[in-house]
This record gives sequence, C-alpha cells and structure tokens, in this order.
Amino acid sequence: MIDLRSDTITKPTEDMRKAAYEAEVGDDVYGEDPSVNRLEEAAAEMLGKEAALFVTSGTQGNQIAILTHCQPGNEIILEADSHIFYYESGAASAFAGVQTRTIKGKRGAMDPEEVMYALRGEDQHYPETGLICLENTHNRAGGAVLPIKNIMKIYNIGKEHHIPVHIDGARLFNAAAALDKPAGELAQYCDTVQVCLSKGLGAPVGSILAGSKEFISSARKWRKRLGGGLRQAGILAAPGLYALTQMQERLSEDHENALFLAGKLSEISGLRIENQVDTNIIVADVKGLNMDSVQFVERLKHEGVLSGTFGHSSVRFVTHYDVSRKEIEKAILAIQRAAG
Repeated sequence: MIDLRSDTITKPTEDMRKAAYEAEVGDDVYGEDPSVNRLEEAAAEMLGKEAALFVTSGTQGNQIAILTHCQPGNEIILEADSHIFYYESGAASAFAGVQTRTIKGKRGAMDPEEVMYALRGEDQHYPETGLICLENTHNRAGGAVLPIKNIMKIYNIGKEHHIPVHIDGARLFNAAAALDKPAGELAQYCDTVQVCLSKGLGAPVGSILAGSKEFISSARKWRKRLGGGLRQAGILAAPGLYALTQMQERLSEDHENALFLAGKLSEISGLRIENQVDTNIIVADVKGLNMDSVQFVERLKHEGVLSGTFGHSSVRFVTHYDVSRKEIEKAILAIQRAAG
C-alpha cells in the first residue's frame, strides 16, 4: 500500500531508532533530561528565539501558545481555514476561553489591511484582541508558503498595537526549503512559533514551541497543566533532535515528487489540480469523474493507494520520506485506473 494521506505517517529511520535507544535521559519535569535540553537549545537557536519547549504535538504547542498569550474573554484573529480553527476540536474556546475571529485569506495569507480592521478598539462591547495567528505552510491552502512580506506586515501591525503574533509552523521547514532560506528567517516576524518534528522531518512524535525566555517559562507551566509534563522524555527528544538536524535538506525531494505527481495528475481526464504546488501537498478535484471524494478515495484504496478526502469533491495527496519516486510512479498508474 502506498500511503499518501499525510506526512504524519512517516516511520522513524534506523538512525532515529538508534538515537532513541541510546538517549541519555532524566526527569524533564525537573529539567534534568539532557536529550530534551539539547533538543530545545538547538531548536531555539535554529528558529532565532531565546528559548524553546518540547511538546507532545503541534496542537498542544498551538494551544499552549494561545493559553500563554491570552486571557479568557480575548479574541484571536486567524485565517478562516487555519489548522487552529479547523482541526483542533475547538480547543481555543474549550481551554483558553477565547473566541476566534476569522479572515478569509488568499492562499492562506490574510490581507494585512483586513487584519488591521479586525483589531478591536477600546469599547466595553468588544473582546480584546489577544493574539494574531498565522499558518506557514498553510495546510488547507495546499501547503502554500506565506510571503515573508505578508508576515512582516502583520507582525508590524501586531507590534504597533501591542498584540503578539504566533505562527503555526507545523510545516515551517517545508516553507524554508521551498524558499531556500533558513527557518529562523521565516520565524523572525513573530513572537512565538510552533514547528512539528513528526511531519516531513520524520520524527516519531513531538513538536517545538519557541519564543522568549519569559514566554517559555509561562508556557512550561501550561504544558504541565495540560498533562504534558513528561519524565524520561529523552527517548522521544533524541530522534526529534536527529530529525531537526539531519532531515531538513531532504524536504526538497518531497517537493519535487509533489510537482511530478501534480503534473501527471493534471493529465488525467476528469481530474483538476486545485492548488499551486509550493511544497509537498497536492489537492485534486474529482468532480469531473462524476464521483465525490469519498468514492474516489475508496476506489484508490482498492488500487493500493491511500489518500484523504479534503472536501466534497477534493482529494489530498501528501508526499513524504516514506514514498519514493518509484512509488509515486506506481501511484500514478493506480490513480489512472481509479479514474478510468
């Protein structure tokens, strides 16, 4: 079975397994796990922040950021199809007691003028704007890379109005690879950033939340409150550190495979590529095949390819470390059969 559902399904490499087995460990709640400490220090330096925190998942990292930045009754501004709004089970309202104000973006990027307009003024009728959230790359925009100038403008608006900016950078390293820039350059225009180790980088579990020392100190307490204080977590952190330091350069291979796959899919009658392929995500519309996404995904499964529904007639394919070019070529043949 060729699995193109997500880059979250990647298996740890032998080197990652070895790193986990040999990891030097201690109690991380006491700050005594050397492997976790090394991972956090390396991540902070790489992202250009003062400090970092190892968290169990990207969702936990995003929610800790909201909890740390905001007060109950605040409002957060974010893109209408963002992961925090769309895929995190309403956690921002359930945990932080904040409400969301969404702005429809263009390829995941909000218009800075609309962000400015959405800021709440001093009025007893309004909630205070507590946070602005961006997503880079943007999942539901098909792995789109946010323009650096767009991020910079929104960050400057936040600074001018004393409102922090958080980047959900679950796939920030994919954005960095696509732009051929260091991740720190993409993270410079935000107060905090979350990055996943367990997607394209291939680590088995975990994410990083980075920001100022003061912020991370408060975030650490929120991690504990959420049950995320781990003990001998170095077994998880060691493969994460390997992924962070050794797996970034190969992300461009996933992008090349995605472009190749998108090009071949566009040649299949009845299929239409919906997104500009910046990174490792392709979204295809199957309406022209006279079936919906559920039907097409099921037909693909019978042909030996796993994909995911992404709307009534949209299907998502994600390239990653565990799928080679040869397997992409096999998948194309299977997709052709399913479309026939």
